[in-house]
Amino acid sequence: MKEQNSAEEILHKPGLMKRRLILGTTIGGAVAFFIVGIIFWGGFNTAMEATNTLEFCIGCHEMEANVYQEYTPTIHYSNRTGVRAGCPDCHVPRPWIHKIVRKIQASKEVFSWLTGKIDTKEEFEEHRLTMAKSVWKAMKETDSRECRNCHTIESMNPEYQKPRARKQHMNAFKEGQTCIDCHKGIAHNNVRHMLTDEELETLEKPNPEYVREVPQMYIDGLARIEEKEAIEAEEEQKAKQAAKEKEQKRIDSAVADALDSYKAELEAKAAAQAPKLLKTSANPQAKSAAKKAEKASSINVNWSKAGNREITLFYPGQTSIEWIQNGRDHGGARPFVKGGDRCVTCHDKETADMGAKIVSGEKAEETPIPGKRGSIAVNVDATHDDEFLYMRFSWENGEHAPVPFVDGGKMDPENPMKLALMLSTDDVEFADRAGCWGTCHHDARGMPDAPEKDALAVSEFASQINLGEGVTKYLKESRTKLEIKGRRGKKRGGWDKLKSADEIKAEQDAGKYMDIVRYKSGKNVVEDGHIMADRTMTGGQGAEFDAKLKNGTWTVLVKRKLKSDKPGDISLEKGKVYNFGFAIHDDYSNSRFHHVSLGYKLGIGNSDADINAEKQ
Repeated sequence: MKEQNSAEEILHKPGLMKRRLILGTTIGGAVAFFIVGIIFWGGFNTAMEATNTLEFCIGCHEMEANVYQEYTPTIHYSNRTGVRAGCPDCHVPRPWIHKIVRKIQASKEVFSWLTGKIDTKEEFEEHRLTMAKSVWKAMKETDSRECRNCHTIESMNPEYQKPRARKQHMNAFKEGQTCIDCHKGIAHNNVRHMLTDEELETLEKPNPEYVREVPQMYIDGLARIEEKEAIEAEEEQKAKQAAKEKEQKRIDSAVADALDSYKAELEAKAAAQAPKLLKTSANPQAKSAAKKAEKASSINVNWSKAGNREITLFYPGQTSIEWIQNGRDHGGARPFVKGGDRCVTCHDKETADMGAKIVSGEKAEETPIPGKRGSIAVNVDATHDDEFLYMRFSWENGEHAPVPFVDGGKMDPENPMKLALMLSTDDVEFADRAGCWGTCHHDARGMPDAPEKDALAVSEFASQINLGEGVTKYLKESRTKLEIKGRRGKKRGGWDKLKSADEIKAEQDAGKYMDIVRYKSGKNVVEDGHIMADRTMTGGQGAEFDAKLKNGTWTVLVKRKLKSDKPGDISLEKGKVYNFGFAIHDDYSNSRFHHVSLGYKLGIGNSDADINAEKQ
């Protein structure tokens, strides 16, 4: 009986394709559904991927005539390796779910296209910021996911990055910043400056969730490049030292020959005029020669023993201390203010490029001077003995560039060159990272927010500070507040927020001032003062300058006492380091139209400084 039932079951058992699966579906039905699904998916995916091409993205004139034209000159379109990042690489996620979501979101953009919302270039520009903010927001929320399809910060090699990039990427690791925080406008016109301060702060605020552990590979690469640069700097210094010693020997030999020749000439004249000389108690010519020799030798030191560094000064335009702290103007504002980064950390090797950009009017300059050079490479030597600091500055003189908005083309026709030095301690805010930049404000004369003459004339502060020629340099410590960002139409700076005389004196007694010494070549005048509530060019102990323009090269020697008991002077101690900056007004320039250094450290016998005044 059992055998009969078994045979009947075999005879009535359904075939493989008719067997039932979940929810009564047969295997045959499932296979058919699977095949149809593959065909559907293939068609769907093919159709969707057809929208993920550069050609599709620029198929409408709105994209082709606007963003595509901005994109083609960039490195993402063409570069030495031939790797191109097209529209989908930056704007379409790779993960399937996120890709579908993005495609659904794109339907809104299609609607805007259908309705002609951005049909013309003018309409596109009208909505550009809104579209940019949407992209920036999406990238911020995804930790710049699409950027990381090609670029991963963990894989970066600092050996091939500029110092600024190394510093910023290290900040990104530790603070939780992402690509889009810094890299806006890399493929299209940048409209970052159109954001409000609040929007900018929110968008670029570090996200703790994005904090990454610094990879050992990055740390090792950083160590290698720093070691390499240290070796190169040492070799360069040795070469300069050897050249200085050779030059010093040549100078010493030439001086000795000249003195011997001059001495022989004097002796010959004295012998020829012996009868007349007997009638006088002294030789006036010899006295005059002795005085000249004495004057010439007063800054006669062995420069081969001096510390040396080349510093490139650059044209700063209207980049005030407020400009530096404003994120809309300066991408490094947050690291500068929050992280304490020094300007030289990021920009020491970029000053020539910065000056070229600003002097042309491309950035931070409303009144460019055609032909004015953007930078000046200056060779700086520093040495000291037990009593004096000696410095030597030498640079190539430039071609004359007439100033179009000044009669005669020369701002200061009496002085072809002026050189100013500033010194301070860390008691002055930002002096440790910006040097003398803290004295330059957005409301100083010649700057964008300079007050009108009428406002200065009736100011209650006119009796306390010098406002006769406009607002001069001053320190934040002398003001109750500085307007940094200029929100709601406010003028940036703080010229009219002066502290009381007693408060200013207390700040100055606490060492919160900058020592300034300036030399005017035409008048051969030395001014020594300080900067606190304003720029005061008197009251210091003074200094000695010797300046010569020979064979197209300026050489300026400076001799200054280390110690001073004058108010506003910085007394220099051996082994200590001081904040240092200097400016050159070349080509008869005046006011802010000069060249300036970043903030450096000057050491008096301290090798940790950027410029070390070594012992004679």
